[in-house]
This record gives sequence, C-alpha cells and structure tokens, in this order.
Amino acid sequence: MPPSGNERPQFAQPLTSIEICAGAGGQAVGLHNAGFDHLALVEWDRHAVSTLRANVGDWPGWTPEKAREIEPMDVRDFLESQTLKDLDLKPGTLDLLAGGVPCPPFSLAGKRLGQDDERDLFPAALEIIDHLKPRAVMIENVRGILEPPEFFIEYRQLILASLQKSGYVIPEFDITQSAKSQDIAMRKVWRRLNAKDFGVPQLRPRAILVAFHEDALKDGQEFRWPVRITGDEATVFERLDKTMRERCKDFWDKNKWGEPAKPGERTGRDVYLDWRRDAKKAAALGRGVAPTLVGGSRKHGGADLGPTRAKRAWEAMRINAMGLANDRENCDPERDLFREAGPMLTVEQTAIIQGFPRHWDFQGKKTARYRQVGNAFPPPVAEAVGRAIAAVLRPEYRDELLANYVLDSSAEGRVTEDEAQQMEFSLSENLETRSASEDRSGDFVGAGL
Repeated sequence: MPPSGNERPQFAQPLTSIEICAGAGGQAVGLHNAGFDHLALVEWDRHAVSTLRANVGDWPGWTPEKAREIEPMDVRDFLESQTLKDLDLKPGTLDLLAGGVPCPPFSLAGKRLGQDDERDLFPAALEIIDHLKPRAVMIENVRGILEPPEFFIEYRQLILASLQKSGYVIPEFDITQSAKSQDIAMRKVWRRLNAKDFGVPQLRPRAILVAFHEDALKDGQEFRWPVRITGDEATVFERLDKTMRERCKDFWDKNKWGEPAKPGERTGRDVYLDWRRDAKKAAALGRGVAPTLVGGSRKHGGADLGPTRAKRAWEAMRINAMGLANDRENCDPERDLFREAGPMLTVEQTAIIQGFPRHWDFQGKKTARYRQVGNAFPPPVAEAVGRAIAAVLRPEYRDELLANYVLDSSAEGRVTEDEAQQMEFSLSENLETRSASEDRSGDFVGAGL
C-alpha cells in the first residue's frame, strides 16, 4: 500500500494521463497510485526507458509486450511521433498531461540560465499542452525556478501567459508589483512542496505547477493543494530497518571478510545493532530525515550521497555516504557494511528513501541506477498532488481520494505574506558561484536542489 495509506482508486470512468520526461517513473508511480491510467510514457534516457519497460507491463492498459515497445524519445519529437498518432486523441479528451521537465536550467547548483539553457524543455511541454488541451496539467521542477522569486519571475510570467492563452485558468498577478508579490499570487497554481511532508524520509523540496483548463472547472470545482500527509514524519530508521537487518543478517556471525568471526571480531550483528542505535537516536533528536539525494549527471563519474554537509547528516544516522554499496547478492562485507562510519546504502535502499515501492526494478549498472533514483520525483508527493487533481476531475470521489491528507486552508489557495517570508532563504547562504566543471547539476533530469 502507498505511504498515503489509501488503496489505488477505481473510477467508473478511468482518468487518463500522458507523462513526458518520465525518467525512471517516480511521478508515474505516484500518479498511478492516485488512479491515473497512463496512455504513454515519454523519456529519452536509455537506462530510464529500460526501467519503465521492466515495471509498467501490468498497469491498466499495458501489457509486457506494450511496455517493451517504449523507445527513447526526445520530448520535442512527441507531437510528430507515431506513439501520439496511434492514440488518436482529440483536443480536450486527455485528463492529465504530467512531466518533470529537466531541472539544470533552474538548479541552485548550476548556472541558472533558465530559458537561455538549451536543456529547458518548458517550450516543448507548452506546445504539447496547447495541442492536446488536457483537462489538467502538472509540471514538476526543482525549487530553483521559484526561489528566490526575482530570478525567474519573468519566465514564470511567460509560462503562465502561454497556459492562459491555451485556455487554462491562471490567477491574476500584477507585473508592476514586486517579484515577491507576484510569487504569492502565483502560488495558487505554482507551489513548493517538500517530500518530507508526504511520508518520504528526505528533505526534498520541489516546485510543482498545476493548472486546469477552463472547460474542466465548469461545475465550480476548485483545486486545493495538499499540505502534508496525516500522521508522524517518516524517518530513515523506520524505512530502512528491515532492509538493513536483511543485509547484516547475511553476516550475522561473520567478520568483515565474510568468515566465521573469532572471539572479539566485529560481526554483521554488531554492524546492525550499532546502526540501529545511532539511527534511532538521530530520529529521536529530530535528525532522522535524510538530506536530498543527488543524482548528478552522466558527465561525472562515481556516485555518492551528496556534498560534505549532506555526508555529515548521513554520518549522524551511521551511514557512510562516500559511495554506494553493492547489491545484497554481491555484497563485499568489508567495503559495503563494515565501515567505521557505518554501512553504505544499496541502490534499493536509496530508492526506498526516495519513496519508490520496493519491487520497482531499476535497470543498468549501479551508478546508472542510482542516478535514476537520485533524479526522480518522489512517488508519494506525485500521488498527493495527483489525488488532489483527481478530486477536481472526479468530485464524487473527493473524500476517498483525499483521506489521510491535510489540505491547504488559506483563502483562494494562497499563502500569506508571513508564510511567504518564512519560505524565503538567504541567497548568500545557499548559492555559490561554480564553474562548469564543478557544476554537478547535470544534464539528465536534475540534481534535486
């Protein structure tokens, strides 16, 4: 069952979606759990495409044979593709167009070139939206497109103006006012949500744009943003305890060389108990949520769990963040488990921290699989927003869809000036100029910053 605690809804009339820039399927998993049936999944990275092929064959409308037909595709080619032609969609018949457009143009870790960056695919997404006229749109990106507001406020104006021209309901904002004031007005459709508020044990803020076509709101339905899931905040200890015990159990009475332990030698049991003690302690002190997983780019070798500050946060949970462990079946105990700072995480464990179901089968070698995980949109966040969208499109299911969620209660879906002030951050504390060689934001899907 998803972290929401809700079963996947079954609608009398299915809700349909198309996913662009689908990556390894994080947003797709969430929207699937929210009740959307995917008609097409568009992604260009070959490893991510292989992952989609391996996992979606049993989804509604799919078969293993159909899943194997997914081919890498540039989203800019989608409108002319045979994939779209075969769907024979009339404008206005698709329920949702969703996607996580590439993040480097807006990443805090990059050069922040925005629309001047060749990797910016917002224009392609807007062209597809204008052509298909889906009833709802959901576009995910890094928080850098929203914060600080003065960086990209003019580009956001252009994006919203394009959507309005295509028939989407957009809030009014005065371009003569400050970027902060415009940002507050835009938050009816464009918000920052943090994964930690939705059952994901990770600090992962994302910017999400949700807009409805005017034809979808004729019954007076209004979209309300999910604020968080009910219940306690998820922790790394809670989510990894089972898999960490499984990994250590393989060496329960063995030493770091995988041999029967002699008296006084550290065992897999010791590794687990030490990890469990420190991870529980971190959780009790309010430090049990992981820092942002960073996928990086295909241009940079190696993979670890983030920069120096992130590594220190991992160390407090007794996890060695200097690299990734081999899969359980290929474990090198000395390298993967018996490290002084604690065990390394496997790719599977990072995917659990990202909110993926454990059965999700990532394809490729270890680094390629981790990049898919690190660049993904956490499925529970996508599910939360997807359910809120579905509640507008299928209002008769609203109570069922939004059970276990706390919804935004501010007037007109907007935050107050005080709330906006609390969401701001110091640019000098969070940004530093980097050269192109130092920029790890990459060109895949994004660094998650």
